[in-house]
Amino acid sequence: MSGTLNRRKLLKTGALLAGGISLIPGLSFLDKATAGPVATPLSFETMETDASAILSAPPDIKARLSANENPFGPSPKAKKAIQDAIDGSFRYPFMHFSDLTAKIAAFEGIDKEQVMLASGSSPLLKAAGMYYSKDGGNIVVGDPSYDDLIRTAVSFKEQIKKVPLTSDYKLDLDAMEKAVDADTKLVYICNPNNPTATVVDTAKLKSFCERVSKKTMLFIDEAYIDYLEDPQSVTMIDAVKKGQNIIVARTFSKLYGFAGLRVGYIIGQPDTLKTLGMYTEGAFSISAPSLQAAIASYQDQEFLQGAKVKTLASRQFLYDTLKKEGYEYIPSSANFVMFPIKMDGQKFNQEMMKRGVSLRFWKFNNKDWCRVSIGTMDEMTAFAAAFKEIS
Repeated sequence: MSGTLNRRKLLKTGALLAGGISLIPGLSFLDKATAGPVATPLSFETMETDASAILSAPPDIKARLSANENPFGPSPKAKKAIQDAIDGSFRYPFMHFSDLTAKIAAFEGIDKEQVMLASGSSPLLKAAGMYYSKDGGNIVVGDPSYDDLIRTAVSFKEQIKKVPLTSDYKLDLDAMEKAVDADTKLVYICNPNNPTATVVDTAKLKSFCERVSKKTMLFIDEAYIDYLEDPQSVTMIDAVKKGQNIIVARTFSKLYGFAGLRVGYIIGQPDTLKTLGMYTEGAFSISAPSLQAAIASYQDQEFLQGAKVKTLASRQFLYDTLKKEGYEYIPSSANFVMFPIKMDGQKFNQEMMKRGVSLRFWKFNNKDWCRVSIGTMDEMTAFAAAFKEIS
């Protein structure tokens, strides 16, 4: 209990105040690709966030396709667990921390001390951003990629080495490895990557992890891994089991449908997790109903496969819509699709919003891009109708 109180005090009086960090999840940057890795301080150009896209949507929104949520919701088991948990939610859920941790550890074949829970993966990404930037140096990242960790590090004046993607819009592992130097404190890999929804070759990533983890810490963000056909064959958790200098992040926010329930975790070496524990509230930030819902639905394969099938059907409908209108797209390994658009990104976004469709846009490689989250078939139909009017 004292450790939890100490972490609370630290969060309130120390690390967060020192960096002036914004705690809004899903922040993103707008930055054109560069010719090679570039170390940069506060140079990200702010653009619309997932949160602001949703908050600016009209009341009669038809399709909320801007935040990579699972529109099919959590499993029936999770819903029942939430209902059952309400009566006892006046008590601190200490025992449920242990229950969920034990379930994850047993499934992955690791020790409980190698699992750290939190209210989604964002607090854990930010904890790593704080810790690995506190003494200076640099962090190597793909460009573009998810940036909760990146923005936190930038708030601490950390240097960010942005490495452009390959020609097929995947993380360039070779270039990222070359960008690592004696001052590199962390390498961040989002796989599948956000916003491009691409996945790197598993064998190549395993080899990369084995080599680079001897030089610096690696943070592998696997938020979207459940959308792959065989997540267990792609995860880097085996590298953690081998003792490598690696942190793997997972979340219930995507395929499990917990974006609003807030449950996530990281897996790593015990000493690493103890250190990061000083920068986050950890499991204590998760509500009792959310914890019990996660326990009830963890590895509920019937639900996960069903949600995946519906996601793939909606994704194929989106592919077909784009093809009919003469648009190319990046093949997706997640629950969103990115494609280049033929007008200014902000104008495109505004026109789609007028028609009741909330989206996200980026600029990179000297193009304007749209990212469409996969919705229900009704939402994808609404997207198609609006898109045909302005494409």
